[in-house]
Amino acid sequence: MATTFYLMRHGQTLFNVRRKIQGWCDSPLTETGIEQAKMASRFFDNIELDHLYSSSSERACDTAEIVTHQQMPYQRLKGLKEINFGTYESESEDLHPNVDMRETYYVQFGGEAKAKVRERVVATCTEIMQKPDHNTVLAVSHAGSCKQFLMHWHENHEEVLKNGIPNCAIFEYRFENDAFTFVRMIDVTK
Repeated sequence: MATTFYLMRHGQTLFNVRRKIQGWCDSPLTETGIEQAKMASRFFDNIELDHLYSSSSERACDTAEIVTHQQMPYQRLKGLKEINFGTYESESEDLHPNVDMRETYYVQFGGEAKAKVRERVVATCTEIMQKPDHNTVLAVSHAGSCKQFLMHWHENHEEVLKNGIPNCAIFEYRFENDAFTFVRMIDVTK
């Protein structure tokens, strides 16, 4: 039987606004980020979630709590965290290298390779959905993690991501036979 898995990016943060590299470091949701999470909560108001998970980062936990009106217990999982940028954490986004160089670039600075992030997020989400009574699940994560997960499961990911991953974007998947099938990306801000 197919089950439903939602993977969602957190709301806008202070570092998003200030254009700071934000992976394992954290910054709080802005007022806009809180409003985005409230918009996402309206999407989930008509969906009966049976389990809620969040990256252990505060920005994701705060988003998860707002989305579920602080009415649902959840588990924090480090496997849902964003890529670790090493010593690039909290520096200006202008310091990122060219996109073509980023696959393993941050490893030399104590960070993670994108393939490692993909492996970590895929393993974490698969373990979540393999649990009994996990029929409709929400996991709140990060842009990079959502992208790596989509890249693993969806051949046409470039088309889906052509306009980037907005804050509080929701990726809907079907889970069956230990595999995820991409259904759609929902931009709650539109």
